[in-house]
Amino acid sequence: MIRNSLLLLTVLSAGACAPKGGSPSPDPAAPDSFDVAMETTVGTITLRSRRAWAPNGVDRFHRLVSEGFYDDVRFFRVVPGFIIQFGLSGDPKATAKWEAAPIVDDSVRTTNRHGTLVFARAGQNTRTSQLFFNLADNGMMLDAADGFGFPPIAEITSGIEVINKIFAGYGEAPDQSQIMSRGNAYLKEAFPKLDAVLSAKVTAKWP
Repeated sequence: MIRNSLLLLTVLSAGACAPKGGSPSPDPAAPDSFDVAMETTVGTITLRSRRAWAPNGVDRFHRLVSEGFYDDVRFFRVVPGFIIQFGLSGDPKATAKWEAAPIVDDSVRTTNRHGTLVFARAGQNTRTSQLFFNLADNGMMLDAADGFGFPPIAEITSGIEVINKIFAGYGEAPDQSQIMSRGNAYLKEAFPKLDAVLSAKVTAKWP
């Protein structure tokens, strides 16, 4: 498990080479809480996101979902018993846009339990668009990792069985730098069995 933690901490290292410039404007404030229906190739996951958990992360997630960023995005890294990672666009230009606009860290206010959704990062203030689902209760490992931890932004409220159906056969083989430069063309050619997010939409919000 120590190996898995170290891999997660360095997962966005390729993003440091993303082009700068053309960064989007600051993220608008999200609703206090909202639901997202995430339709995947193996079923639908319903998520509830709460801004009180991690305001900066939730604002970014709400914006990316609202703009359709996660539509046709592959689950490119699956570590059974640990995490499932996704969030690099099939369009390299879209990935580069957000890699150039990392958000400020949030404190960890709720634990990394099974079924929570969390932004991946490579150090302080490096969260952009990549996310992971916790496949187990990873709080002991991730809540205080390297001093500031991984703050969850949402939790699965229905369809938690779906994440166990996501294809895990490629493990950690897909190359993030290739995904960033070639997008889904690379993944379809080299890793055709990968499951994907077909669409992600906000379905309810409060207030």
